[in-house]
This record gives sequence, C-alpha cells and structure tokens, in this order.
Amino acid sequence: MEPLDEDALIQAAQQGELEAFNQLVLLYQGQVYALAYRLLGNRETAADAAQDTFLAAFQNIQRFRSGSLRAWLLRIATNRCYDLLRRQRSRPSSPLEILFARPEEVNAHRSAPPPETPEQYVERMELLSDIQQALNTLPKTQRLAVILCDIEGFSYREAAETAGISLGTLKSRLSRGRAHLREYFFEHRELLPLSLRSILGGILGESVEG
Repeated sequence: MEPLDEDALIQAAQQGELEAFNQLVLLYQGQVYALAYRLLGNRETAADAAQDTFLAAFQNIQRFRSGSLRAWLLRIATNRCYDLLRRQRSRPSSPLEILFARPEEVNAHRSAPPPETPEQYVERMELLSDIQQALNTLPKTQRLAVILCDIEGFSYREAAETAGISLGTLKSRLSRGRAHLREYFFEHRELLPLSLRSILGGILGESVEG
C-alpha cells in the first residue's frame, strides 16, 4: 500500500471530503488520545477530549494553512484538556506510563512487550502509582512540557508550537519540571527499583541546552 499523502488529505478535507478527514483522524488519533490521557489521567475523559479535538479540527480545518498538522491537532487537544482541568477542583493523575508500558489503545499497532513475571508486574504498577503522584505535583504547564519532550519525544521547537509558547518558555518550563521531578525522586529514591533508576535518571537529567 502506498503511503498516504498528508498534504493531499488536508487539501481534500478542506474541500469538504469527509473520508479524507477520517484518514487524518486515523493517522493521529493515537497521539491525541495519549496526550489527553496523560494530562487528564482518566481514559473516559481522555476519549471525550480526543473526540472533541477532532470535532473542533473538522470545523476549523479550512483555517489550517501550513506547518505541522500534528502540532496543530495536539494544541487543540491541549487547550481542550486545560479547559477540563480548570473545571476540576482536584488535580487529576497523569502517569508516565510511556516509560514502562503505554495504554493498550495507543499501542495496538506495536509489537507486544516481553512477558513479565508476576513480581515484575506488581513492581511496575507500584512504581507507576508513585510516578503519578510525582507528576501531580507539577503545574499543568510544566507537566505538559515534560509529556511532550520526555514522553512523546517532540523536538523543543515542535513542543513549543504545540503548547503555543515560545521556545525559551518551553525550555524554562521543561527545566523547572525536570528539576522538580529530580528533587522529588531524590527524596523518594527508596521507592525506585535499581533496574529503573537509570531510566528515570537519564530522562530527568537530560540537558535542555541548544
């Protein structure tokens, strides 16, 4: 099967072709859902946010001119999630599951990870609970920067575009978020299995220079 031409699909969607827009949805629905899930910490709410994102994108697709469609869609998703977070009195969880296991909905197309022992599974679930608590201590803006750069693997420029902020602001928020997480995990280092400390250390200790 020949690869889809994203530019052609965008142009067709802007001309009102629903099937072309549906193809774009298929390309990006996993990433939109993943971002919403990690910001909101709830599968049902994340699914609703993703649906709202694509509805808004369909209604405004003619306004998209150029640049990264992924960044444009994720910015819509981010704004939708922020609206939902503002309505909540308590801050929701936002797990860093990407470090150890992505949600099944997002990774249906990926090969299955190696089987775990029951002990490894329990250890991983306990660690994810601890990481949720750590992420919940971050302001939502810093949490988004960490998610985009350290989980989704965005470049700094694309992360800044997605968040709708300058490159300098993105780097500042990411640096503060990583510093906070380093401090948190240092204070709670007894919670981390030795086999996973190097993983977290590599991510949280990464420089944001350049």
